[in-house]
Amino acid sequence: MLKLYTPCPVEYTASLLGNKWKPLILRELLTGTKRYNELSRSVVGISPKVLTENLRDMEKDGIISRTVYPEVPPRVEYTLTEKGNDLRKVIDAMREYGMKYNDQKSAE
Repeated sequence: MLKLYTPCPVEYTASLLGNKWKPLILRELLTGTKRYNELSRSVVGISPKVLTENLRDMEKDGIISRTVYPEVPPRVEYTLTEKGNDLRKVIDAMREYGMKYNDQKSAE
C-alpha cells in the first residue's frame, strides 16, 4: 500500500492502521513476538493471503520487523518496532471505546 504524504496526523495514523485486520494483528503483537501460525490462529477470520499481505504492508511501513531463522523448516517471527509499539495507546483507546459502547448496539 503506497503511503502518500499528508499533513493531517489523523489521516496518517489511519493510513497505517488501514483496514480491520491491522489493528487486530497489532493487538496480538503488543503481547510479544509471534510466529506466523500464532498470528493466523489468533486473528480469527483472516485468510493466509490477507495475513501475509498485511504483514508485508506493516513491515514496509516500519511497524513490525520480520526475522527469518535459517532452519529447516524456516522459522519466521514478527515483532513490533518502536514505531509499532508507539501505536499501543491507539489500540488501548480503541479497546476502551469498544468496552464502553459495544454493549449499546442492541439497545439502539
